[in-house]
Amino acid sequence: MTESDHPPIVGWDPPGPAARHSILERSKAIAIVGASSNPARASNFVATYLLSSSTDFDVHLVNPRETEILGRPVYPSLADLPVVPDIVDVFRRNRDLPGVAQDAIDVGASAFWVQLGLWSEEAALLATKAGLDVVMDRCLKIEHARFHGGLHLAGFNTGVIDSHRR
Repeated sequence: MTESDHPPIVGWDPPGPAARHSILERSKAIAIVGASSNPARASNFVATYLLSSSTDFDVHLVNPRETEILGRPVYPSLADLPVVPDIVDVFRRNRDLPGVAQDAIDVGASAFWVQLGLWSEEAALLATKAGLDVVMDRCLKIEHARFHGGLHLAGFNTGVIDSHRR
């Protein structure tokens, strides 16, 4: 499913490419809510990318069931972070999104970013009304790579130009 597959939400317009790029460019701190230590989980893959030399982000991981992921401390909630995140990047079930949106509002985040496959009208309207930029059903890693020349069908820049054997 993509943004266009979802019914429109009155009171929220999905940000276009320029707006998504702007959110990323003006952001420094990112909190990944629902971060996982399991390398097969999308949140772990995204955290690995955001912590790599491909980005300059200050990344904070949030999960009440973890204490360390990728050698980094994990915080039980957004309220426990040592910084105010610019972007709250969410890997949680749709039913959890309104609560995470409220948490993002409460800590003073600037953007509420909901990962691929996730969608919540209630969360979008809550965050929008509070003045946060809202992105849903988009991968922050893919969007960053798209705007910084590292996007490949596999999700990273392989440096391979074609599939012909030499």
